[in-house]
Amino acid sequence: MAFSSDNIAIFLAVLDHGSFSAAARALGRVPSAVSMAIAQLEAELDLTLFERSSREVRPTESARALEAEARQMAGQLRRLQAHALSLHQGLERRLTLAVAPELLSAPWSEPLARLAEEFPSLEVEVLSAPQDDALRMLHDGAAQLALIYERARVDEHESFQELGSEVLVPVIAPRHPLALARNGSFRLEDLVDLRQIAIFSRVTAEADQRVLVSRKLWRTDSHLATRSLVLAGLGWAYLPRRLAQPLLDSGELLAIAFAHMSCELRLWVDVVWLNDRPLGLGARRLIALMRNLAGWEARPAQK
Repeated sequence: MAFSSDNIAIFLAVLDHGSFSAAARALGRVPSAVSMAIAQLEAELDLTLFERSSREVRPTESARALEAEARQMAGQLRRLQAHALSLHQGLERRLTLAVAPELLSAPWSEPLARLAEEFPSLEVEVLSAPQDDALRMLHDGAAQLALIYERARVDEHESFQELGSEVLVPVIAPRHPLALARNGSFRLEDLVDLRQIAIFSRVTAEADQRVLVSRKLWRTDSHLATRSLVLAGLGWAYLPRRLAQPLLDSGELLAIAFAHMSCELRLWVDVVWLNDRPLGLGARRLIALMRNLAGWEARPAQK
């Protein structure tokens, strides 16, 4: 076979540098070795690849015709070598991230984009599941990482990195009868007796108690379903401010406000993993990228 990884590198170096001596310097070889490698390649191909002169070599039409595929092959070899090195360093074949549905609008996709640039061969799976379900997936081995809200109690088998906070705002459709009656000014007792749309676990049939206010509840397993039900005028709900703000700005949703107190909820966000299950290179890198990402609001310093 005429082409090999070695003579492809030499062929491209001569194309890029315009002479055997310059290509040899770039490759860390002697000019005679580069010249001999090109001559041997031409003999095996029965093609003239470069026109020689005293000072430079010029690629022939045949060389230009082969250039694109040669560069493609060189790129594939570099990616193959990088993939092999990553595997040697502990890169997993697939990384699964379970995300609580309320956090789907949070800024976690940018770290994944940077991870994909660093490890293009890594398969990534992102699954949305209510918080308890995401944790169950983590413990069952179906996910390596879970992006969830901070819990009151932490399992001793879990490790976590706090990322920042998300704000949940109570919203209602402007055409809802109570919204029309209250003209945007609500009382806490209004919400207690008004149907609330809340996200519940499919496994435990429970919801985050911090967001439950009403006696009357409708259950969903995603914030998108919750948003649709609220827009239909079927009740009120807590939604992430990132998700709700465009609809608040357009007037499709109305923020519930109390005259005497704030009704927003600030919940801290963690990325969680199991401390008795070694993380692969991709998971460790994603945690670092998430930790350094701007866009999360940090916890105030303790005085």
